[in-house]
Order: sequence, then structure tokens, then C-alpha cells
Amino acid sequence: MGLSWSLRKRKQGFFSNFLYQLNQYLWIEHAQVLDQFLPLWSLMASHSDTLVVFFGATAGANGGKLGSDEREIILLVWQIVDLHEKKVGKLQRRLVKPDSLELTDQSKEETGLSVEELYKAEPLDKVLQQFQQSVSAELKALGRSSYTLCVDGPLIIRQALHPEASKKNLVLPECFYSFVDVRKEFHKCCPNAGQVQDLTLHSMLEYHKFSCFEAVKYKLESGACSKTEPVDSETVIRARGLPWQSSDQDISRFFKGLNIAKGGVALCLNAQGRRNGEALVRFINQEHRDLALERHKHHMGSRYIEVYKATGEEFLKIAGGTSNEVAQFLSKENQVIIRMRGLPFTASPQDVLTFLGADSPVTDASDGLLFVKYPDGRPTGDAFVLFSCEEYALNALKKHKQILGKRYIELFRSTAAEVQQVLNRYMSTPLISTLPSSSMVPMPVLATPPYLATGSTRDCVRLRGLPYTAAIEDILEFMGEHTIDIKPHGVHMVLNQQGRPSGDAFIQMRSADRAFMVAQKCHKKMMKDRYVEVFQCSTEEMSFVLMGGTLNRSGLSPPPCKLPCLAPPAYAAFPSPAMLSEAALYQPPLLATPRTPQPPHSPHPTPTLAYYPPQHHPAQLYMNMNMNYTAYYPSPPVSPSTMSYFASPPGSVALAAQQPHAQGHVASPMMPQHGALVRMQGLPYNAGVKDILSFFQGYQLQPDAVLLLYNFSGQRSGEALVTFPSEESARRAVAERANHPLSGLPVRLLVCCD
Repeated sequence: MGLSWSLRKRKQGFFSNFLYQLNQYLWIEHAQVLDQFLPLWSLMASHSDTLVVFFGATAGANGGKLGSDEREIILLVWQIVDLHEKKVGKLQRRLVKPDSLELTDQSKEETGLSVEELYKAEPLDKVLQQFQQSVSAELKALGRSSYTLCVDGPLIIRQALHPEASKKNLVLPECFYSFVDVRKEFHKCCPNAGQVQDLTLHSMLEYHKFSCFEAVKYKLESGACSKTEPVDSETVIRARGLPWQSSDQDISRFFKGLNIAKGGVALCLNAQGRRNGEALVRFINQEHRDLALERHKHHMGSRYIEVYKATGEEFLKIAGGTSNEVAQFLSKENQVIIRMRGLPFTASPQDVLTFLGADSPVTDASDGLLFVKYPDGRPTGDAFVLFSCEEYALNALKKHKQILGKRYIELFRSTAAEVQQVLNRYMSTPLISTLPSSSMVPMPVLATPPYLATGSTRDCVRLRGLPYTAAIEDILEFMGEHTIDIKPHGVHMVLNQQGRPSGDAFIQMRSADRAFMVAQKCHKKMMKDRYVEVFQCSTEEMSFVLMGGTLNRSGLSPPPCKLPCLAPPAYAAFPSPAMLSEAALYQPPLLATPRTPQPPHSPHPTPTLAYYPPQHHPAQLYMNMNMNYTAYYPSPPVSPSTMSYFASPPGSVALAAQQPHAQGHVASPMMPQHGALVRMQGLPYNAGVKDILSFFQGYQLQPDAVLLLYNFSGQRSGEALVTFPSEESARRAVAERANHPLSGLPVRLLVCCD
């Protein structure tokens, strides 16, 4: 026999029964048997009369688990089969030197190799060159120009060779992107066949023609996903623990060798619109999804990535969209998407194109730009840009944190799914709704989040008499050169009780001097067909106007409800879901002080719910039925990096009101007591109260001291508030436990009692 001794010795596990028996037949010396067997191959091959049978082994698990432990390739074996001449070439065997010279006991037993042998071997890139040279020389000698690569199962190609080459930045030969899985083709031909070693030569001569060639995608394809598109749950995974700066290309490289569906990488965003270290990935079929699950806890750089099953519904929730504008924007295929953040609100398409420059031309010029806006047309400062190639995108990324106007601009890679997600988030931002009538919920509760920090500094202006069709862009154009003096997120449109524009707006300027200049120069200027009045004011005066007062050039007239209505009014109402979502914009200290007054000696205490007592400051904003404007639409008053979350998902307040309480039992407050709070950030999303109590073991905490925070969608945000017995113990916990891992993730701790 022509097989080497080591291959014969390990025929059952190492070189697979099928290929072993194939070699046995091909090397048999009886010509009549060889003549009978080779027609099988000639009829199996569909476009080449030469086959290259390929095999490999790693320093770790082999067989069905090959590649699952991230171990490097240590052996490659190949052999040429000439179907036309009915001959086989020499069996080629090359040892591969791994970066880590460590072999598992299983690998040593199956391969018979030692560390000393591998130390003398060539690295993978050199062995691949030898493979190309050897195959090319044999093909030339045979007078052939092409061949078909055949493997016994896809693992050596998909789970070992491609991932390792990607990590080592090696360019694989073309043949490794198209191959035939002999095992799959055999089972397609003989679905009821028994074990290979039990087959007879006669049964194997029942030939089968290769009908399907396995392909490995060269690169990730971008594309849009509709919310109505069916997505098989057996093709989706959730990757967790990704570096926050990772892109869809990084995720594609992590799963190199497996085929991701078009537009199949959806990076998950948190409530602030920033990536949260998770992604949903959709593969072309269940086979590739199952192979992806085998990469659980493989590494991306120095971080290990967790890989779990997910559902098609979860993928559509993140990646699906219905906007025609987005669909048209993403209809251009094979484009690189870059996200720009922090754009001036007055930035035009031409400003963006000029900023990017000639070395990074945008696809279709201004048609390759998508500005993200609120439902009323206000710009958010975000935009997405299309580039036709990687080179142009890299040139654009070099402009990260350069200045446009007076603002520095952030640029980073994005995905089609992120475009959908960002647009969905902004376009669904609710207006602050009016409170329901008291007949709906008979509980004495009033939620009054302080939308704007009040003060007496007259650094604001009020615009009165705006056209009802006026949008943010119209206001910015109206203010002209003074636009650059507006505070970030400082334009506030006022709505009436019907939720329509009232004709008023408030604008926060950078200083009182700037507000004075605007009031002097813009007063009674024309906007469209109306002149607009401009008055200088303070946030304190602004709040009085929202409560029903009047402001003009003669001064401020207090609202009818100035003093009597500063305390919570007599009617009762719960905050609506929209208000609960909007309340999530404000910092925890502003929401963390509710108290529930309990009647003395009450045998049946009422459920503990958020109640905001009268404030000492006379200008505190209350959502009050006597207000002229029961709602206004503010820009977020805080930067995205400092936004908070509301403590309970929508509906939890009403649920608490319905729950019966045992006699004598005093319910715990919805929010922890101020003065001993610790805020936890970066929690695993499946972390519960027990996990947090274990994290703080030894600090004498009770379960009701932990409050999990939720995001706009009612899902856990990865944050929690924990009440400690004292400020001293809270600070000690932060000092001792900060950045300690919980389920493998480092947890950030912040004291909230300052």
C-alpha cells in the first residue's frame, strides 16, 4: 500500500474512514478494481477532471469538534486524483508550526506528532505556498489547468483554516473559497447508507454527480432588512462581549469561514444610541448557525466573545425597518457605511461633502448622505454616509474628531442594521403627553420630572408668533449668525393641549449677553409670512410662561396659578407610558427623591408609588392642568453619554397600585433612598437581584435594596441602583468592588450620594 505508516495506524479517527477507504481503493494494485472505481469520481465531478483531496488536523480537538477550541493547524495533507487518466498523485504531507507549541493529549494520540517535530516545521503561510506550488507543478505535469477541492466535512475549511488565516492576516488561495464536501454529497446520494467501512465496492460504484459546491463568502454584504421579511430563528445568534468600537467587519472576521446573510450583522445600541457590546448575526442557514455556536468564547483580540442562540423576532426588532427613505438609501449594494455624530444642526449636505474632502468621495454625492432627524424634522446631529470602497471609507475615518463649524465630529463604521435601528429610535421618540384624567386612575400620585433646571440668569430667548409649520431648520435660519451661540440641544418647541405647535419656542443661549443680542437683532424679523417677537428671558421665566404666565417686552406677568398650584394639584393621575419614557432622559438624583406620605396609624397603607412633594423653588415645572402649554418638545437637555434610565418599565407603576398589601406591611419605595446609593453600570443583561447580592456579599444588603433599571423599551439596561445602610458603606463598596467582574464582565460603580 502507498499510504504512510502514520496514516494507516490512525485510520479510524485521524484521516477519517471514508478517505482512508478511498485511498485504499485508489492505491490497490489490481488494475481492474481501479478501473471500476475511478468512473465514480469522473461522474461525480461536474466541471473539472482533476480532484485535490484535502485534509488537516489541529493541536487540539479533531473530528467533529475540529476548530471548536481555537487551536492552530499543525498538519495539512493533500492528494491529486486524475480522473481522465484514472491515476492518483503522490500523497503530500506537511507539518505546520503553530505560534503556540502546545499539543493536547488527544492531538498527540491521533496525529503521533511531537512538539520537537513541529518546532522544525514551517509556519502556515509557508505551507500554503508549498501547497500551491505542489498542486500547480502536478497539474502542469498532467497538462491540466483547473481542479476541484474535496474535503471530508467542512470543518477544516470553515472552522480551522479560514479563522486562523483571518487572525494571522493571511490571504488564502482561491481554491479555499469553493470546495466539495464529499461527506455531504455522499449522504445526499445514499441517505440510508450505513457506516463507510461496511459498504461494498459494488454499492460505492453507484455514482453520484456533484450538484452543489460549498462557497465561502469573500466579504460581508450590506443590505436592508424589512420588518415584514421572514427570518428563521434557526439562523440567528447573539454575540455578547464585543469591544464597543467593533464594527460589522470585525464581527464578520470573527465568524470568517461561515456565511453571514446579506445585511446580517445588527449591532445593538443602548438607550443613548451607543453600542452596548452585543450584536445579532443572521447566517444563511442552520448549518452555519450551528458552526457559529461552536465559536462560543473564542477571542476577538484579547476579549472572549459569548455566542448564544437568538430568534428571528429579536433580529427584526433590531435590524428591521419600514422607512422608504432608509430602504432607498441602503438599496446601493456593496457600500461601506460610515456614521457621523455631532454635526452642527445647520450643517448642509455640501458642508458634509466639503468636510470629507476629495480623497473620500461619497457615493452619488448628496444622495449618499442620510441625515437623521426627529419626527418634527429637527436634526439630531447624526448622519450616515455611503462610500464605494474600503479605501475611501478609511480616508474618511482619518477625519475623526476634526472640526466642522465649531464642533468636532465623530466618525466610525456602521451597518445597515444600525441605520435602521437609529432611524427607528429617533422617529419613534414620543412627544410628552398630557396626563390622563383623574377618572382613569384614582390614586393620589403626580409625576413631575424637572425638564429644565431653572435659574434667574437671562440666557434664554422666547420666540412668539412662529408659523405653525415652522420647524427647527426655520428657526435656525431665522436666527442667522446667532445660531452658533445656541447651547447643544437648546431649542425647545412648545406644543398646545392638542399636541400641535403653539407658535412659541424657547432657545437656550450660551450666555445672557448672547441672548440680549438675539432679542435686539431678531425681534419682529419675518419668518415666512409672519413677523416673530423675540424676548430675552431666564429658565425661571420660561417655566412661569409654561404654567400660564405671560412674557413680553414690558416684563413678566405671573400665571393665575402662581402660588396655589405649586403644590401638587388635587386631582390624581399616573404618568402615561410616553411620560415614563421621556422621564428616562433625566439624571437619577432628579428622580431619586420621591416619598410616599402615609396616614398615621393606617391599618392598610397605600401602595408605595412615586410622589413628588411641593418644591421650595417657585419656578419648578409642574405638568398641571392649568398650564397654557400642557406639553413641550425639548431637545435632550443632557449629552448622550450622561442620559439615565427610568427605574421601572412602563406599566409597573399601575401594576404596583393594583397589588394587594398585607396588613401592617409597608412597601418599599420605588426608588432607593437618597444618600446611600451606588449605581452599577455594565451589568450582564441577564443579571438578577441574586447576582447583585452575591456581588456585594458581606455588605448586609436585603433584596429590596436592589433596583434594576430599564431602558425605553422596558428591557433591562445593564444598570442598577443599590441602597446601602450608610454613605460610608456605599463608598467602601465602590472602593473595594469597582471593576470586579460579574459573569465575566467588569462592573463600574458610582456613588450617587454627592
